[in-house]
Amino acid sequence: MLCLRQVCLLTLRRYQARALCSDVLLSQINGCTHEDEVFDLVGRNKARLSEKHVGIALNMLWQLQKKRPFLSRTSDYVRNHSQFLTLCILAENKVELMEDEVIVDNLYSILRLNVEDHVSLTKVLVTEAWKRLERLSLPCLSKFALCLYKQHRHFSPIIGQVAHIVDMKLDSIQDIRILSVLMISISEVITESFRDRLLHKAEQLLEEEHEVHLNYARRILQFLQNVKLRYHPVLEKCNRIFLKSASHLDIHSISHIFGLYEQLGFGSAEFRLIAKQLLSEAIDDYYDPETFAKLFFSLGPLAGPKVRERLLITAVNMAEEFSSHQILMILKTMRKMKCRNSHLLKKMASVLHRHLDSYHVLQLVKLTQYLVVLHCQDMELFAKLKMLLLGYLKSSVIPADTAAVIRVLAMLPSFQVEEIIINKAAAVLPQCRLHHLNCIATALVKWNHHGQFHWQNSSELCAKLLQKLNDCAFQRLQKANSLNLLLEELPYVNGEWFEEVLNEETLAMCQHLIDEITWANVLPLSFFLIKSEHRCPALFDRIASVTVANIDKILTSEIYFILFLFSALNYDPPDNEEFFKICIQHLTSNLSHLENYHLVLLGHVLAMAGYFPPVLITTIFNVSFLSKLDAQLKVLPDMVKQRVHSSLMKLNRAVCLECPEFHIPWFHEPYCQRVFHNSMSQINPQRQHIHRMLTEILGGSHYSRVSVLTPYYYEIDFECVLDVSKKPLSYMAQNIALGGVGEIPLRNDFKDEWRKALPPGAQRIALEFLDSKAFSKDYSRHLKGEPAVKKRHLEMLGYRVVQIPHFEWNSMVLSTKSEQLEYLRQQLYGIQ
Repeated sequence: MLCLRQVCLLTLRRYQARALCSDVLLSQINGCTHEDEVFDLVGRNKARLSEKHVGIALNMLWQLQKKRPFLSRTSDYVRNHSQFLTLCILAENKVELMEDEVIVDNLYSILRLNVEDHVSLTKVLVTEAWKRLERLSLPCLSKFALCLYKQHRHFSPIIGQVAHIVDMKLDSIQDIRILSVLMISISEVITESFRDRLLHKAEQLLEEEHEVHLNYARRILQFLQNVKLRYHPVLEKCNRIFLKSASHLDIHSISHIFGLYEQLGFGSAEFRLIAKQLLSEAIDDYYDPETFAKLFFSLGPLAGPKVRERLLITAVNMAEEFSSHQILMILKTMRKMKCRNSHLLKKMASVLHRHLDSYHVLQLVKLTQYLVVLHCQDMELFAKLKMLLLGYLKSSVIPADTAAVIRVLAMLPSFQVEEIIINKAAAVLPQCRLHHLNCIATALVKWNHHGQFHWQNSSELCAKLLQKLNDCAFQRLQKANSLNLLLEELPYVNGEWFEEVLNEETLAMCQHLIDEITWANVLPLSFFLIKSEHRCPALFDRIASVTVANIDKILTSEIYFILFLFSALNYDPPDNEEFFKICIQHLTSNLSHLENYHLVLLGHVLAMAGYFPPVLITTIFNVSFLSKLDAQLKVLPDMVKQRVHSSLMKLNRAVCLECPEFHIPWFHEPYCQRVFHNSMSQINPQRQHIHRMLTEILGGSHYSRVSVLTPYYYEIDFECVLDVSKKPLSYMAQNIALGGVGEIPLRNDFKDEWRKALPPGAQRIALEFLDSKAFSKDYSRHLKGEPAVKKRHLEMLGYRVVQIPHFEWNSMVLSTKSEQLEYLRQQLYGIQ
C-alpha cells in the first residue's frame, strides 16, 4: 500500500511538472516586462489563477521592481493597484495548497514590495511557514529567517525555533550565503557558545570558498555588530573580500561597510584608499539627498581640500531636501571632519527646527552633542532641544537614557539646572551601570563647578547625590564576580570622577579576579591599565605570563597594545627578555597581517623598550614602504595621522642613536622644524622660577640656556656646561648665541655649534623639570617610557641628565627658597 502511495505521488508530481511547463498563463506571466502587464493578466484570468500562478505573479512584480534603480522603484503604485489586492486575497485563500518554497517566496516578495506587517496576507504566510518550519530546506529556512528579521521579529518564539534548527544542522551548512543570512536573523537569541560556533563555521566557509560575494561578507559584519563583538580574524577576512570585490562596490555598500567598521572599531587604510578613489571618480553621479548624504558620510573624512569644498557647497544647496536621518548623518560627519563651516551649520540648524519632533531620545542626545561640538550659535534651536530633552527625562524609565540625557544637558550653553533633574538622577542611580554613573557624575560636577544650581540648599543636595552616586559605584564594583563583565563596562568610563573615586577600587577588584585573566581578555584589561596609567605588578606579571603561554591564540594587532602597556609604563616583567623575545618572534613572522602604519607604531613601541628587530626596521625604512605609508596617511583620521608621523620620527631618531649599524639616515629635520615652530609657547611660571634660581646658583644668565634643541630635536628645559672642576662655562665666552627665554631657538646652525669641542673634562648638563605626565599615577610614581627613553638618548648625546620630579620640587621639604636652592645645587653638582 505504501509503495502504491509513493508511485501515485510521483506520478502526480510528474503530471504537475508537465502541466507547469505547458501552462500558457505561467509562460505569459514569466514573459511580462512591466507591472501593468502582470496586473492585466491577473484581471483577465482571476478564475483560472492557481496557487502557482499567484506565487509566480507576486515574484514577477518584485523582480520587475528589483531591476529598477532604487530611487526609480514604484512600490507604492504596485501596492495600491486593485489587482495587487486581488493577488493578495487569492494568495491568502490558497495558502494551504502552496509548497513550502512558494510560501516563503511569496512572503519575501510582498515584504520587498514594502507590504506592512499587519496586512492579513503577511500574517497568514508567516503562520503557515511557522507550521512547516521543521521541514523547510536550509535555503528556504534562511529566506524565511530573513523575512522575520526584516519584520523586526528579533526576539519572537519563531526566531527561537529557527535558532534551534540551525544549532542542530550547523555542521551540514556548507553555503556561506545561507549561513550569513541565518546568522544575522538569529543573532539576538543565541548564547555566547553558539555565537562562537557560528563564527568558527563562518571563518571556515570564508576560507574554503574562492569567490565570496561582498553581500555575504557584509552580513557577517552585521552579525558581529549585532552581537557587539570585534572578532579580528573574521573582520580581516571580510575586509579582504571587500578589497577583492572593489569593482562591485557602490555608494550604498561603501557607506554601509564604513558604518559597520566604525561601530566595530575596525579600520582598514587599504579599504579607505579604494573607497576614496571610487567615490572621487563618481562624485558627480550622486545628486539626490539619500545618496549624497551617504557620499558625504563616506568621502568627507577622506577627501582633500578641493573635494571637501565641493561636498560642503553641495550640502548647503541640498540642505532643504535632507530628511531628519540625513541631517544627523551630515552633522556626525562634520564633527568627524572637524568642519565648522558656519554657512552649512546655519543651514542645517534652520532645517532642523522642522524635524526635531521626529527624533527619538538617543538621536536627540547625539544631535545635541554634534551641535555643541561644532559650536552652533542657534540659541533658539538649543532652547527647543532643552525642552524636548527635559520632556523625555521626565517620562524616561530607562537608566541608560536618563544618564545620556543628563550628560548632554550639561553640555548645553547657559543651562539652568532644574530640581527635577536631580530627583530623576537620584531615582535611577541604583540601577545604573558604571558608564551611566560616570555620565551623571560628570554633569553634576560641571554644574556645581559653574554654579548652575539656583534653588535653596542646592549645593547640599548635589553633595548628597554625589555621595549616593559614589556609594552605588562602590557597591557595583564590590558585587562584580566576573572579570569579563567588569571589563565590558570599563571602556566607557573615564574622566576626573572615575580617576578620583573609582580607579584604585577598580584596580583592586581586577587583582581580586586575577585568576580569571585569560588570553581572551588580556586586550581589554591592557586597554584599561593603559588608560589608568597605574603600574600594578601583579596584573602586569599575569598579563605577561598569559601572553607568553598563549602567544599563538592572540592576534598580531592585539600584541601591539600589550607591548604598549609595558613600554609606555616602563615596566619589566620577571622574565622580561623571554617575554619580548617570544612576542617579537610572533610579530616578525606575521608582519604581512599588519598595515603599514601599524608597523610604524609597533616599531616605536619596541624601540621604547630598547628592541630593534632587524626584519621590522629594514621593512619600515624602505622607500617603497614609506611611499605606501604616505598614501595611507592621506586617508587616515587626523589624530591617527599625527600619531603615526610622531612615531616614525621617534623611531628614526632611536635607530640613528642606538643602532647606527643599520645605516638609516636621519630624515625628519623638516618635520621637526614644522612641529616645533607650530608648538612654540611661553615657558610656564614654574620653569621661569627654576631658571631664576639656576641663574643665581651659576652666577648669571649667560651660564645657562633655556628651551634648548639638541641634535635629533630633543627639547630640554635648561642646559649648562660645567668644566672639569665643576665651574660653569659662559656661553658668551664660547660665542654661542643664547635662546630667548620662553622661545625655542630654531637656528639652522645648532648642529654646528653642537660639534664645537668643549674644553677637556667639561660636560653638558641637561636639567629637566618633570610634571605629573612623566610618571605613573600609582604610589610608586615610576618614570614612564617616553621620559626614560629621552634620558637614555640625551646621555648618548653626551649629557649628564638631571631630572627634577614635580612631587619633590613641590614637597614640604622644599617649601622655602633656600631649600630649593640647595636642592638644585646638589642636583646640578652631583652632591649626595
